[in-house]
Amino acid sequence: MAAMKSEFSRRTALLVGAGAFAAPALLTGVRPARAAAPMLGTHSARFNRFKLGAFEVTTILDNSRVVPDPGAIFGQNQSAEDFAALMAENRLPADKSLFYFTPTLVNTGSELVLFDTGLGGEDGLANQIAAAGYSADQVDVVVITHMHGDHIGGVMSGDAPTFPNARYVTGQVEYDFWLDEGHLSTDMADRVKGVRAAILPVAEKMTFLADGGSVASGITAIEAFGHTPGHMAYHIESEGQRLLIWGDTANHFVASIQRPDWHVRFDMNKEDAAATRLKLFGMSSADMVPVIGYHMPFPALGFIRETAGNWRWEPASYQLSFG
Repeated sequence: MAAMKSEFSRRTALLVGAGAFAAPALLTGVRPARAAAPMLGTHSARFNRFKLGAFEVTTILDNSRVVPDPGAIFGQNQSAEDFAALMAENRLPADKSLFYFTPTLVNTGSELVLFDTGLGGEDGLANQIAAAGYSADQVDVVVITHMHGDHIGGVMSGDAPTFPNARYVTGQVEYDFWLDEGHLSTDMADRVKGVRAAILPVAEKMTFLADGGSVASGITAIEAFGHTPGHMAYHIESEGQRLLIWGDTANHFVASIQRPDWHVRFDMNKEDAAATRLKLFGMSSADMVPVIGYHMPFPALGFIRETAGNWRWEPASYQLSFG
């Protein structure tokens, strides 16, 4: 017992002695006063870049916003109870959703290709492109997957094209639908006027594609009708590496993927949109082709997995980090 007491005393003395030099405040129980660190608010990265063969692909978060009552958007043919149950199963709230808006840049080495132009506005996509290391005048090609406002809002900056040196590419069916003057006398008139204001100033620089058409070497159009009459997706391939940019094929990473037959308010032809989802989900899942979805959670990059007929969105981790 005496030996143990002696050992304890020696250890205590050593600890106290060390503490006297290293941290006297700890011994006295008094900590030096510090100003409280300020709350900084939530934040996420605004761009993500990875290699795809010889290409470089950059997704850019143009904007995000909280939207209430997502069940009225992504489950129009479902009960509120069924929508809430699906959200609870996936640890998501049923009363609100976070929307993401993610254009994509593909640098082929010879051309810089931009897919969709974001919402526009003062803090427009050109600023986000600059933060990612490029400039708006370096964009050689602007591809428009479809002509909803959140995809064409950045085509123009005031009276001038945002991307002054670019040529423009979109689906022939999509262009013909939205530029049809007959819609100006329908309840679509305001939407059509918005499209015309964005598209007509660059129409002379625009070329049109159908299914299988080529934007540039390694970039091929895929018919993905339904969300809009001429909505297009795009297949990217370089040195055997593949990527699917599907635009608005699916707008919610749970509701639109786990329940592809659920009606979405923004889909103009809901049955065709559901069929397109199944087609592109199958393409991605069968060959494990990664996907960029405009409204998927940023960085908008992931995979579609099929298990026993059920579909899941799996966010990419480091699968594409090695070129």
